[in-house]
Amino acid sequence: MKLVSGLALTSCLFAGAFLPGCSSNGGSSNETSTTTTASSTNSTTTTATNTTTTTAAGGGASKKALKLAFVTNNASDFWTIARKGTEKAGQELGPNVQIQFKIPGTGTADEQKKIVDDLLVQNFDGIAISPKDAANQTDMLNNAAKKALVICQDSDAPKSNRAFYVGTDNHAAGLMAGGEIKRLLPNGGKIMCFVGSLDAQNAKDRLQGIKDAIKGTKIEIVDTRTDETDHTKAKSNVATALIKNPDVTCMVGLWSYNGPAILSAVKDANKIGKVKIVCFDEEPDTLAGIKSGGVESTVVQAPFQFGYEAIIDMAKYLNGDKSVVPPSKQKFVPTKVINKSNVDQFSAELAKLRA
Repeated sequence: MKLVSGLALTSCLFAGAFLPGCSSNGGSSNETSTTTTASSTNSTTTTATNTTTTTAAGGGASKKALKLAFVTNNASDFWTIARKGTEKAGQELGPNVQIQFKIPGTGTADEQKKIVDDLLVQNFDGIAISPKDAANQTDMLNNAAKKALVICQDSDAPKSNRAFYVGTDNHAAGLMAGGEIKRLLPNGGKIMCFVGSLDAQNAKDRLQGIKDAIKGTKIEIVDTRTDETDHTKAKSNVATALIKNPDVTCMVGLWSYNGPAILSAVKDANKIGKVKIVCFDEEPDTLAGIKSGGVESTVVQAPFQFGYEAIIDMAKYLNGDKSVVPPSKQKFVPTKVINKSNVDQFSAELAKLRA
């Protein structure tokens, strides 16, 4: 059985239930680390080492003193709202819980390993990670799981010894995107997909969902291009595809920054309206593109809940409450399609959550 998170129904989080976001780290530092603890005062201090320490008032829900970490898979802007979720969790869990939010600047599996190794040296009790290359990180995750509670968020590693997964049902999200493609191309057509890496489980599942959705139609996936989270390459991939495949009628971005990259390249080629764009997540340029008509639709996730539930559930588990783990070991958070009909409302909600 696949469990859809009940927190999506709680009023305090529902406004942000479909809002992604992240803090981009494009500087020379290889990673960004944020530490959140709870106390009786509210303050934020940023140090020269690019580490932010936040103290916030909150109830002492955790009986144990815990050190918990949330590790992203790249420095995309997707993670800002997830960070907000971890901060809210920290406020609720109280002064016994320390939380670090880790962003690998280069977005490589090797950098993730360094981050995890460092957390283990610091005796962290729980690590929530979005694996960049699940198949080749199984040993790393299994070794970490011997020393700490390890869960996956955003992208799963189901063959590892992670305790459970919190995030999107990415196959279902791919089906949603595929439904949008079928709506836009009722008579069929050629499409291309773009993503950072096909090694990540979320990318594999989204692509498979799209393939399953268009099965039996006259829609053909010509190719899927990868960019290894290099935003410049992400755009050049699209530009090259537009030249070499002039008969492509729809382009699909599987990761958050792919949507803006596709939109920019299509604009440069003067093909807005001629090439339909479907993507994932709610980067500002993607939402602006929907408003202007350059982007048809985007499938948005709920990264606030990724952050919130990952931290809350790890704390509960480590305090002895194993009921947070569903039988399937997968805790799915809902997704939603944003298009011209609802983009204004969604943007307003997003602005409130980002504030």
